[in-house]
Amino acid sequence: MNRKTLYHMIASFLLVLSVPAQAAETDKKLGLHSDGGTWRFYPASKVDDKLPHVLLIGDSIMNGYRGAVIKSLHGRANVDCWLTPVHLKSEGLHGDLRKVAAYRRYDVIHFNIGLHGWPKGRILDTEYTGLLKAYLEVLKQSAPKARLIWCTTTQVHEQGKQQLNKEINPTIVARNTMAAQLMKQEQVSINDLYILMNDKLHLVRGDRFHWKAEGYTVMAQQVVKHIDMSLK
Repeated sequence: MNRKTLYHMIASFLLVLSVPAQAAETDKKLGLHSDGGTWRFYPASKVDDKLPHVLLIGDSIMNGYRGAVIKSLHGRANVDCWLTPVHLKSEGLHGDLRKVAAYRRYDVIHFNIGLHGWPKGRILDTEYTGLLKAYLEVLKQSAPKARLIWCTTTQVHEQGKQQLNKEINPTIVARNTMAAQLMKQEQVSINDLYILMNDKLHLVRGDRFHWKAEGYTVMAQQVVKHIDMSLK
């Protein structure tokens, strides 16, 4: 191995290390209820104030496609990401959402909060729409100039199988439907990743919730498409 190759390997390693460190410092400054690990607010590594500001909000599914979205929008938008496992009844949710949404003067916010709320008894179906509407109001108040894009929650599949999970997935479908109705009433754009991935269960990872790299690539392309339409 020559010196130049070794230098680039070290530089790349240090860059990887610096991203979580930067994110942790931002969490501390904002006073967010971070769960540690990868669950953090990730500000854009380099910001060009001449470009529009975009915020992605979501859980591990968003984590799967955020890298490709950032890469695709490079030179066209600054992209911040709030990677979070919260659900609509999580403690401190609204306070954290206010801080994140007001971090910059966002032009577009692409958001989802759904996958972690499925366990029975955690959120009742009768209260789901009200909780989501309250979340949406906080988002609107904290980022009044932002164009909002609601992202549906993707499929839950059977462990080790390319089939929909019979226990959990009906909850996902029902809440996506309720959320879509609310977003239409509130005139919020909808990015339906659930419909997008309906015929792509061959791309599930087999752990019930996540997707192979090819699946996240497909999602990223549609996310970028919706963001581009909102930036026009």
